[in-house]
Amino acid sequence: MKNFYLLTSMLVALTFVAEAQSFYAIRRDRSLIATVGLNNSTYYGDLKDDTDILDVKPSLSLGLMTAVTNRISVRGEFSWITLSGSDADSKDVGKIDRNLSFSSNNYELSVSGIVNLIPHRGGRFYQRANFNAYAFIGVGGLYFNPKAKLNGTKYALQPLQTEGVDYSRFALVIPYGLGGKIKLTPFINLALEIGWRKTFTDYIDDISTTFVDNASFTDPIARQLADRRPEIGLSLLEAGRKRGEPSNKDSYMLISLKVEYYLPYQFGGQNRKIYNRKRRASYR
Repeated sequence: MKNFYLLTSMLVALTFVAEAQSFYAIRRDRSLIATVGLNNSTYYGDLKDDTDILDVKPSLSLGLMTAVTNRISVRGEFSWITLSGSDADSKDVGKIDRNLSFSSNNYELSVSGIVNLIPHRGGRFYQRANFNAYAFIGVGGLYFNPKAKLNGTKYALQPLQTEGVDYSRFALVIPYGLGGKIKLTPFINLALEIGWRKTFTDYIDDISTTFVDNASFTDPIARQLADRRPEIGLSLLEAGRKRGEPSNKDSYMLISLKVEYYLPYQFGGQNRKIYNRKRRASYR
């Protein structure tokens, strides 16, 4: 965890250093924007109570963004996302007795369209609004690999087929949400964003349908992780008993603090000096 926050702090610091090293960099137009986001990720699924709204799980996003009109931008983004859930944290007695849990490192790649509330009417990037709000929606792919700990060792659950299902660890996701940003310098925005992910899988947590016959497992690890009730002194459940709720797909949310840095690059053409001689830069 400490290394995660240290890496993020270094990335943000390098962005400010790069901005400070070239005052006259404002003389070049910039339409390509690099983004770095420090996120808080929250999982919603069978191992989460409906009343639990927010988790504190670290996540990191890196992206590139460019404008296609004076109001609409396109952003490509890669995110590392941590998710977890546990019946032991539930207030529901039935879930506590089920005694299942998972944690996972997940990787998301997405492309989103962003619509800004205030259109950019200035001639140059630094003439953008000091504050803007925006909404976004897109499409992406998620790689997930739920794991559970048994006797101090973590095991990947998908290969064990705890419900007798060989599900895919790749899922389609629809990212959507809202955000607001402020202009800190001519080159840097600071944004706060909340984004939800609709997914098309119910196995991010390895739980979806019913228990299978525990005696059918040949792997002793799979047998123990498919039904963990004996660990808390309860009997195994027979095949067909409810294990999850397949009608509600798993989902997750990211609350992100992002730094947006205008790269010294004019998308779609070469960098052009916008002055033939040095002039005092105007930031208004």
